[in-house]
Amino acid sequence: MSDQNRWRLDWPVPAPGRIARAVLKASPATFFVDEDLGLPGFPGDIATLDAIPLGGDGEHLCLRLEKRGDNTDYVARELAALAGCRHHDVGYCGLKDRHAVTRQWFSLYRPGQEEGDRELIERISQRWTVLAGHRHARKLRRGDHQGNAFVITLTGIEGDQGAIDSALAQVRALGCPNYFGPQRFGHEGGNLDRAIAMDPRRSRSRGRRGQSAQNRDGLYFSAARSWLFNEVLAARVEQGSWLDGMAGEPDPDMATGPLWGDGGTVATEAQEILEREVVAGHPEMEKVFASTRMKPERRPLKLMPKELSWQWNDDDSLTLRFALLPGQFATAVIGSVFRLYDAGGDSGVAEDR
Repeated sequence: MSDQNRWRLDWPVPAPGRIARAVLKASPATFFVDEDLGLPGFPGDIATLDAIPLGGDGEHLCLRLEKRGDNTDYVARELAALAGCRHHDVGYCGLKDRHAVTRQWFSLYRPGQEEGDRELIERISQRWTVLAGHRHARKLRRGDHQGNAFVITLTGIEGDQGAIDSALAQVRALGCPNYFGPQRFGHEGGNLDRAIAMDPRRSRSRGRRGQSAQNRDGLYFSAARSWLFNEVLAARVEQGSWLDGMAGEPDPDMATGPLWGDGGTVATEAQEILEREVVAGHPEMEKVFASTRMKPERRPLKLMPKELSWQWNDDDSLTLRFALLPGQFATAVIGSVFRLYDAGGDSGVAEDR
């Protein structure tokens, strides 16, 4: 079991810093997530179940559901049971919160079963609200969507309204650090403990291992490289260079940080030196990647929320609206201004791995 000081899970933010406190997810209704699939031909939401057109062609029945109090993987497993297919045959684009109201698409592999689609939808609608349906040629996979729209109400706010407005305006204008949210790392960093306890050679034997074991390994490797990215980003925030490229930046258009892999980083010069020094400070985490075949990747250091707006409901309640790309975390936006108490107990938002 992790002790609370083993892993840093709270990283620095630039000035003016976290200038207020607030309660996140006081109830599921205060955290709304709407997935934007953005695939051509998919319908919008409908008013009644009978109005679902069920157009399109393909072996996969895609359904847009609204859920509350259920996480994505649980819904996927239940859909598999209702549809009589394997859990692996249910696809989705990203993980969504349990303690929230969320709308997202799922795909179910049902070749040659079009005539039974409407009956299946009737059964599913007894569990969750079905908003739309469409046949599609392939399974939905992580990152297939365009992003997520959020409507989040913070309660119990302690802080000066004027200062909060100014800080949020700065985030809207300049963005905020693109940290991975703490839910990526498990309770008190449990996924990180599991990552360093793994035998890296297991990643080479995927064909001989079960799908669930491979998925767990992938989750732990992902947590490890995400944590190292956050550590590098924290170093850049502390030195004030997170908005600008350094000598050796691999991407000419933006400042990026490393998603560690075989060989570590593709940065060169001063940026490579900084990234390797940060990672070398965590030798047991660096060792996780010593024998893997994970290709090093890059991730932007800056998160720029789309169409960020906010409205005060009363002196201690504030509703924010914004949209994010896949893989970005709403808590990175809000947590750059507020120190949050997560009443839902699972800190954070869609991972979209």
